[in-house]
Amino acid sequence: MARYLVIVESPAKVKTIKKFLGSSYVVTASNGHVRDLPKSQLGVDVEHDYEPKYITIRGKGDILAGLRREVKKADRVYLATDPDREGEAISWHLSKALKLEDKKTYRISFNEITKNAVKASLKNAREIDMDLVDAQQARRILDRVVGYKISPLLWAKVKRGLSAGRVQSVALRIIADREEEINAFIPEEYWTLDANLKVEGERKPLTAKFYGTDKKKMTIRSKEELDNIQKEIEGADYTVEDIKKSERTKKAPVPFTTSTLQQEASKALNFATSKTMRIAQQLYEGVDIKGNGTVGLITYLRTDSTRISEEADATVREYIGANYGQEYVAAGEAKNGSGHKNIQDAHEAIRPTDVSRTPVAMKESLSRDQFRLYQLIWKRFVASRMQPARYETTSVRIGAGQYRFTVAASKIVFEGFRSVYTESGEEKEENNVLLKSLDKDSKLTKIDFESKQHFTQPPAHYTEAALVKTLEEWGIGRPSTYAPTISTIIARRYVAKENKNLYLTEIGEVVNNIMKQSFPSIVDVNFTANMESLLDGVAEGKVNWRTIIENFYPDLEEAVEKAEEEQEQVKIEDEVTDVVCDQCGRNMVIKYGPHGRFLACPGFPECRNTKPYLEKIGVPCPVCGKEVVLRKTKKGRKYYGCEDNPECDFMSWQKPSLKKCPRCNSYMVEKGNKLLCSDEQCGYVENIENKENNKK
Repeated sequence: MARYLVIVESPAKVKTIKKFLGSSYVVTASNGHVRDLPKSQLGVDVEHDYEPKYITIRGKGDILAGLRREVKKADRVYLATDPDREGEAISWHLSKALKLEDKKTYRISFNEITKNAVKASLKNAREIDMDLVDAQQARRILDRVVGYKISPLLWAKVKRGLSAGRVQSVALRIIADREEEINAFIPEEYWTLDANLKVEGERKPLTAKFYGTDKKKMTIRSKEELDNIQKEIEGADYTVEDIKKSERTKKAPVPFTTSTLQQEASKALNFATSKTMRIAQQLYEGVDIKGNGTVGLITYLRTDSTRISEEADATVREYIGANYGQEYVAAGEAKNGSGHKNIQDAHEAIRPTDVSRTPVAMKESLSRDQFRLYQLIWKRFVASRMQPARYETTSVRIGAGQYRFTVAASKIVFEGFRSVYTESGEEKEENNVLLKSLDKDSKLTKIDFESKQHFTQPPAHYTEAALVKTLEEWGIGRPSTYAPTISTIIARRYVAKENKNLYLTEIGEVVNNIMKQSFPSIVDVNFTANMESLLDGVAEGKVNWRTIIENFYPDLEEAVEKAEEEQEQVKIEDEVTDVVCDQCGRNMVIKYGPHGRFLACPGFPECRNTKPYLEKIGVPCPVCGKEVVLRKTKKGRKYYGCEDNPECDFMSWQKPSLKKCPRCNSYMVEKGNKLLCSDEQCGYVENIENKENNKK
């Protein structure tokens, strides 16, 4: 009897796939990659056409030996690794490592692990797609030369164990640039004014918001301006000038791509991007469902596409019709533009493999996190084939002297897709319904005014979700790279994550500055995005992968040599301080550790004494008069505090200045090239004179 061998990437899939195939099939796993570039050297032959030197990954020998035994017994070998570049490359490496050249070998791929998909893939077996393999090789080699050429410079300059990366360094720069914007932001004051009005014949008052004059919208910038407006309309009559009713619709969302799933899971479920990918992987590979054995619940999790198969489209429409009613089914074809043109469009969006497996029915078989993520994917998919939500909106314009106030209300007329799914942060759309009897003849009397002072807010710090969105918009990295990129910059402590927000650490700032200075093109957003599209060109068979590296490598080599020369001229000596080691009496020096700078005894290894390094900024503490020092939170975010902590609890995120506010005598802080009063209510701002001279 013929024997067929099917090799997949992960052991979790073995069980799921074995179930679908007959007894003549043996299913086994390679546990991911089996060959890679060596860790101990560059592994790319720069002299000879950039030929990569692959070796068996340490610890994979036994797995390969086991696979070789199975290959000997098999009449045919099917390589069933994941349906993307990485998977294609793993299949190619397997064919090399197992010497499958003279075996009957086929590449099969499926987008979901279901009986139909697996059986269909066997019918459509093909050869390995070398364009996809080359795209992966090019990416791997580029990442390798950037990492291995630049990282040693960071070790020499800052500390060992730091790394630079083609995508991670750009992500770090994006966060650093945002931090600079926030630090330089000067809040501006503005006021809101609401008029509470009594409508004759109604018990409930009406609240109208200040709009401006008849001619234009106004922003009230100060208390004086507010008082003037209130004075001017003190005795004015309030009249309804206009009531407009209209209907607006809100379109159903499209099914998830990798990026939108990571963003929404972060917002709605508070998952880190790496956690979202880990749990999605489990749902894709197969979960034990009571009474059904192991079942793959969702389609492949790395995709740029929002397309779904015709079969899935028909099934979900039928499901909606049966469970919600025909009027909820979306009309016509759901056409959707999706972000990049480079979609390997064999892929579909992320969706449930079977829409009749409702989250409720699956709940008992899933862990809490699996259930929450599956429910999110299921709801979004069902919603994507439903009718838009329809709202009736009413806007009212009210006149008072030369000024205008407005009231807006909306109520939902038809739930549409919202009966299944609302995006996080959207539930706040409350149904504020207007008073029934309000019309142009309604009599209005003012009860009172409500005014409130506000300040404009700086741009928000990046969260993981916002960073993924930005990387995708800029075309940096691809679905498979977002999660590992973010995990890396957090693990290296370049970025600290506090309450969802990402902050630059001291060490992150140092690394980013070196990269910007010595390797501007590598941290250039456009350069990196352009590189991504070239790599996509390789996958499409339009660009030769070696050409990309030939064009890139000489420039990198030159930049590295230049940076090395500069470094030799400025021999980095440890900075000696006047702090005396209390164990051996030597003067302590400043070193870099995983959390930034610290004091160490130069007598290492005989004397191993270390102390935290608190850099004084030459400003007395505004609370107790002792010195202000630069401190760090547990996670590594910088702030300014008193050296007498914990006795004195002074702290400021912004650097305090020696100068006091001339208006209210509070301490001032530096914001970009301005000084700003620390008391928000005061709001005094002035330019810093000779900022450069101050630094010297």
